[in-house]
Amino acid sequence: MSQHFVPDALPTRLQHYIGGEFVDSVGGETFEVLDPVTNQPYATAASGQKADVDAAVAAARQAFAHGPWPRMKARERANVLYRIADAVVEQEDRLAELETFDTGLPITQARGQAKRAAENFRFFADLIVAQHDNAFKVPGAQVNYVNRKPIGVAGLITPWNTPFMLESWKLAPSIASGCTVVLKPAEFTPLSASLWAAIFKEAGLPDGVFNLVNGLGETAGDSLVKHPDVPLISFTGESSTGQTIFRNCAEGLKGMSMELGGKSPAIVFADADFDAAIDSTLFGVFSLNGERCTAGSRILVQRDIYDRFCAVYAERARNIKVGDPHDPQTQVGALVHPEHYDKVMGYVELGKSEGRLLAGGGRPEHLPAGQENGSYVAPTVFADVAPDARIFQEEIFGPVVAITPFDTDEEALELANGTKYGLAAYVWTSDLKRAHNFAQDVEAGMVWLNSHNVRDLRSPFGGVKASGLGHEGGYRSIDFYTDQQAVHITLGDVHTPKFGSLDDAAKLDG
Repeated sequence: MSQHFVPDALPTRLQHYIGGEFVDSVGGETFEVLDPVTNQPYATAASGQKADVDAAVAAARQAFAHGPWPRMKARERANVLYRIADAVVEQEDRLAELETFDTGLPITQARGQAKRAAENFRFFADLIVAQHDNAFKVPGAQVNYVNRKPIGVAGLITPWNTPFMLESWKLAPSIASGCTVVLKPAEFTPLSASLWAAIFKEAGLPDGVFNLVNGLGETAGDSLVKHPDVPLISFTGESSTGQTIFRNCAEGLKGMSMELGGKSPAIVFADADFDAAIDSTLFGVFSLNGERCTAGSRILVQRDIYDRFCAVYAERARNIKVGDPHDPQTQVGALVHPEHYDKVMGYVELGKSEGRLLAGGGRPEHLPAGQENGSYVAPTVFADVAPDARIFQEEIFGPVVAITPFDTDEEALELANGTKYGLAAYVWTSDLKRAHNFAQDVEAGMVWLNSHNVRDLRSPFGGVKASGLGHEGGYRSIDFYTDQQAVHITLGDVHTPKFGSLDDAAKLDG
């Protein structure tokens, strides 16, 4: 492997950002941040505790209750969001280097993250300016109209896969709506989140609107979820963590939006465009190192083409280039953290008893052994996986795929729906009626027909079953971060029964 690239001016100390200032934890607590290529610490980050979350929420609450941001006209807020988008694009090269260094994501896949993050801010800037609310009139009787008001302080908890871009998914609509926020980024990957403070400051976002608290889920995250002055929690992450957050939010009847785990099926029928299905299903599970919530990690293939599909798929998987994330030729980089690597490798070993190993199955042979040489896993393909196998049922979140045959449409649907998850599904067929009917019946929040992960920001994003609660995207995001207050005005005479009136009592007696 070539010499490991380290970005220039790499910070060695990451602080919280509260009320417009970088600060350490009140009690001085820190945690180490690892570089996935060497698994060695490169920085210490302030580790948020309850006191730090309290300070961040207080700053956000002050900015919401007394600051200008929630009271600005939509166009004024939009202009700030446009400047944020421009600043993000200007950081593209720096961001890609930091994101790759911190996550192990291949540099070619990190390069598009800044543009996607910027587009989120532009999209919601446009949306709040174009937005209109309902008004209803009964001539001569009444008029009703709706006031849309930001709810307050939003708690945003984000994952470690493509962290900067996924942070923008939550930051853009919450800030656009007029909320103030406290962001708790994932502890494995806090580096790129540290860029937001300067970007927001330069764009003119008032102090206190954006606050950042680094830390562990069980301390900083838990304190944020339980804080009485945080009425909204938006969380992306693993399903069991989502269940814990759900329980903790119940005490305060908080609003929740949660995009959770997935074990998404890709269903390939015999009449599919074979080459396109191969390309898409390979990319769908091995891009982003397999560390993606919508990965098509179960491939269901009709028996007529099953043997051919498995052979071609395995050969392509064996040719995927695994190596240093900063090498432009790399297609699969290092997994984010040794803890996650151990989890994925546990499933790889389990899979050897649950399926027929066609490719991968361990660390790539061309890379030096040892944890100090990075958390690398060769793209791993198991065939003939039974539907009750753990590698069929459980989210692995790595470059591991299970392939299972089916004969009929009914069997394919039963297999597709046969897990607790329901985030995404991918259907490959040239039969238009089958495609639309299958999409209707499959238990998934999102379905892609003959494509993968091409998304319009206006459309809902979210899952069903154990894959999520609620949807974001377009106006659904604005709805989550705002209250809709109905105002009623009478235009005519008011005819109200006069309870307790002597006149009404006399009429009744008569």
